[in-house]
Amino acid sequence: MSEPPGPVAGSLRDPEHRVSPKAVRLWLLEALIAFVIFAGGSFGLAAWIPSWSWLPEWLSGNSWLVPVVVLVPGTPLLLIEPFVRYAVHRWELSGDVVYARSGFLTREWVFVPVSRIQTVDKAQGWLERMLGLATLEIRTASHAGSSTIKGLDYTIAAGLAERLAHRAEELRDDAT
Repeated sequence: MSEPPGPVAGSLRDPEHRVSPKAVRLWLLEALIAFVIFAGGSFGLAAWIPSWSWLPEWLSGNSWLVPVVVLVPGTPLLLIEPFVRYAVHRWELSGDVVYARSGFLTREWVFVPVSRIQTVDKAQGWLERMLGLATLEIRTASHAGSSTIKGLDYTIAAGLAERLAHRAEELRDDAT
């Protein structure tokens, strides 16, 4: 009589490499920009609410609550998020598989077989360019589309993109 299979052993190991420490600055700047947008929007809405006659009087008389409701819970999240992202975001090229983990509120583990890679690109937004960072975009033929590794030093992203493209080409040549 065979035994039923046991539980799957433990959690996945961490990928070997962290993203650049400069990614924390990038994510703090992005959080600051989001904070300014949310703050401006909430104060603008609070100034506009008293002119809406269809709202209950308690709300139009207390429109100052709108920025409080938006910014009090949002501020700690905006300040904590970059540090949590840095702790979580990791990557590794192991054999013929790219392994990446990312996430803030939810975690995502991605395994991309190098043999499935169609294109590898580097991307830089203006903040990334200012900090010397890049995002590596790995596109495959799968229904999932592309995978990204954000927060890499530009030179590491460029080298990894070149290695992945070269290795993917080698594997395609071997298959023919």
